Amino acid sequence: MPVTTTSAAVHIAPVVIKTFFKHGEKKFKRLKASRPEGEVPQDDIFFDEAFNIVKAFIALGTKNTIESLQAFTNTHIPAPPWAAVSPVTIPLRTCNDAADSLIEWFGPEELKHVVGGERWWQVRGLDGIDAEWMAQQDDLEPQPGTKPPKDKKLSEEEANILRMERLDKVLLYVHGGGYSWGSINTHRYQILHYAYKFKGRAFAVNYRKAPQYPWPCPLQDVIAAYLYLIRPPPEALHQAVPPSSIVFAGDSAGGGLCLTTLTVLRDLGLPMPAGSVLISPWVDLTHSFPSVMQNYGTDILPKHGFLAKPSTLWPVPARPGNGGRIVPTVTNPPPMPGEADTLKPSPERLERGDEGEMPSPGPPVQSQQEKLDNSSSEKQDKRETQSTSTITHLDEWEPKPPKVLMEDPNATPLELRSQIQMYAATELLTHPLVSPVLQGSLGDLPPLYILAGDGEVLRDEIIYLAHKAAHPAEYPTREGVLRDSVRQKENAEKFTRPTKVHLQVFDGMCHVLTVFMFTKSARYAYRSIADFITHITSHDDEHLERHPFPKRRQVPQETSADDKDLEMNEKEGNPKLHVDIRNLSEKVDDKRENLPPFKSWPYQQNEQISTQGNEGEVDEISAVSSEYRTTTKGEIDSRGMHMRRERVDLCGKVRPLEPREALQALKMKPSQVGLLTEAPALRWLEGQTKWDKRFAQRTEKVLKKQAKYETKAKRLIQHALDQGLIHDTVRVDTKGDEQAIYGVSTRRRKISLGKIQPERRWGPLDLADERPPPTAIAGRRNTPESLALLKKSIYHTAPVTHRTVPKLKVMDAVQAAFNPHDDPSKPPRQSVSEEQVRAQIIPVHGLKMWDGILRYFGRKSTAKAAKGFNAAAKKVGLKSNDKTEKGKA
Repeated sequence: MPVTTTSAAVHIAPVVIKTFFKHGEKKFKRLKASRPEGEVPQDDIFFDEAFNIVKAFIALGTKNTIESLQAFTNTHIPAPPWAAVSPVTIPLRTCNDAADSLIEWFGPEELKHVVGGERWWQVRGLDGIDAEWMAQQDDLEPQPGTKPPKDKKLSEEEANILRMERLDKVLLYVHGGGYSWGSINTHRYQILHYAYKFKGRAFAVNYRKAPQYPWPCPLQDVIAAYLYLIRPPPEALHQAVPPSSIVFAGDSAGGGLCLTTLTVLRDLGLPMPAGSVLISPWVDLTHSFPSVMQNYGTDILPKHGFLAKPSTLWPVPARPGNGGRIVPTVTNPPPMPGEADTLKPSPERLERGDEGEMPSPGPPVQSQQEKLDNSSSEKQDKRETQSTSTITHLDEWEPKPPKVLMEDPNATPLELRSQIQMYAATELLTHPLVSPVLQGSLGDLPPLYILAGDGEVLRDEIIYLAHKAAHPAEYPTREGVLRDSVRQKENAEKFTRPTKVHLQVFDGMCHVLTVFMFTKSARYAYRSIADFITHITSHDDEHLERHPFPKRRQVPQETSADDKDLEMNEKEGNPKLHVDIRNLSEKVDDKRENLPPFKSWPYQQNEQISTQGNEGEVDEISAVSSEYRTTTKGEIDSRGMHMRRERVDLCGKVRPLEPREALQALKMKPSQVGLLTEAPALRWLEGQTKWDKRFAQRTEKVLKKQAKYETKAKRLIQHALDQGLIHDTVRVDTKGDEQAIYGVSTRRRKISLGKIQPERRWGPLDLADERPPPTAIAGRRNTPESLALLKKSIYHTAPVTHRTVPKLKVMDAVQAAFNPHDDPSKPPRQSVSEEQVRAQIIPVHGLKMWDGILRYFGRKSTAKAAKGFNAAAKKVGLKSNDKTEKGKA
């Protein structure tokens, strides 16, 4: 049964009931076994329920095909009435500009031997990228501030884009979902909340998802979204947004994409945004940090990773080959490209032409220690100046995916024979644009606000990332990465200026804590994110150099506008309550000397914490510290301070993060970062083996379906040729010179329904000399989605490499008429990893139900906080709100 609202309800309902009845018992045992300060987020019944709901839903996704999960999470959900949401399409022209930037970044050699070409990742089904402008209705101007184009009648959604122009701060949001699922629809409620908090507008992008559109497809789309904001095409309604008014934000995979985009912009010298918010960013796809193995019990992410029920798309390969999905290695360095531990084939192997072939018999395979010793000895001979003792440091021999670093040095290294991550082929997991923690340098980036949950599996890589950005010289990239990339080696020497980083680790919280919007931790996070956005977009560079971090709020936990959680009662449609409370912080700041000294005011203590860290690093700024200069206005001048390191407890109280030498993540040596290690690899294998056995019969059916689709694809192409398809990448002019086709051919058949699009560069028939990844539907012919892409490219929206657009054969048209997923008169639906699913009848969708759950928990949490809010308000002489007194949202 696919992932639907019904199947989700059936799967999750028992979890909700079990959690409800077990909650009291578990809480009692915890409180009995530990001191009061040992409380955990699950002590709150609402968090306990929400945590288990999300965890159960993700587990449900692993028991279904990835296409089913994508369809469910990419279903269009109408926006709430109090929100202004305007969908737009980022055109192909802007997508091409983003592609040109990436082509420049890669260079011809890396494009050919690492990426697999420059065409396949530019192929897309839609005529652009889905995106949305979002803001609160009450924040818009009554009338558009910008005049609409002449002779164009605007819809309400288009008029709202013009009404948003007065909102100068723009949040470019990139959603998470393991690079493979999720959409604007899963994150719209959160994004609207951000826009509400910082009184601005948000722009969300529905980038293409893996595995159908693997790396660098999502990266191209995020770059295109940014270029669309700063260089709008003529048909766009918005004015060009200054980069200094844009802040990137993303969670999980979205956070990784934001960081990667920043490094590309930096390397190419393109305009940079004001800063970026990274919420639980996934930046190491090799899972080389310890918390990946330690924290799966306290996180929502599945223990064995993002597995999926077999389909024609995934896993790759569908059936494990001889020996299994992980086998003892069969080669010593240098191994085969794409099959062992190197990205770029050596010149000798290129001359032999043995790419992708099994190696010829050679010397016996060495153990890991023998590889270390031999590699060290070879380097020792070259140095000549060093002693003759054997060097055994890991950075002398760095196994790259799919080689696995073994715990036993005398063991024969393992290597993966299956793709372990959907986002990229296994041998690409160490590429700096796939795992940005391996960037040669993370210096010279705009300010970063980085959040992590102490209970999440990605905690250590996030902590390491933050310190690597703030201290580029102290956390170098391992030698193997620099040897593979001239650009990364140059970056390590070029970008040495520390990045301003504000790192916060939230006690007990799981992956992407902002999902649980009703918790005190999330409320604190939303306020802090809004303060960060306002701070970096409202001041010039000189001010930000003196004051890189925003002032801390003095607002008590109970007065948070987040307590209302956008809880405008949709029946009442009254947002005035939010406007009153949103400005409360300024009033409280004026009277903070009268704040009562009790636990309800944790923020009063936040500024009193004074712990000086290492040079250039501060855990908390204090006015009494002699290390800081004071301006004539009495403000703290924190020039030279480029890192703020903090922990946040369950009540929003801030304390310094432990010293660097005490953090597990920072004990990792550079040579260990970004290596596939034995424990996580075997844990993934354990889960994948269970799935292979569980779905063995289905796998055989999948293989038969793939063969049928390949036959259909061959017939489709042959019919197109029979009906007049002329496809060629070059033409011969009257002088006999070959020229590339860039325009629309006049030989296009008038009887065809489709057209050749001048801005569509490539299609799936243009990849003869390229090597797309095995999951990319642009290069496949054995999945229904790849056939839909092929058909659309031939008959409806052809690239400029097509001279003609043929007409469907009668038999093909008849078959399409009886196919519910096809239509002879319009393009077939494209992959659910790209195109949103739009139901004919608006259903009671699970995503909408989740928003309702959040609102319900928010109202209940607000009711608890209402009494404390009114009591605190009276202490400082503020008027309480009648609705708040009643505990209404």
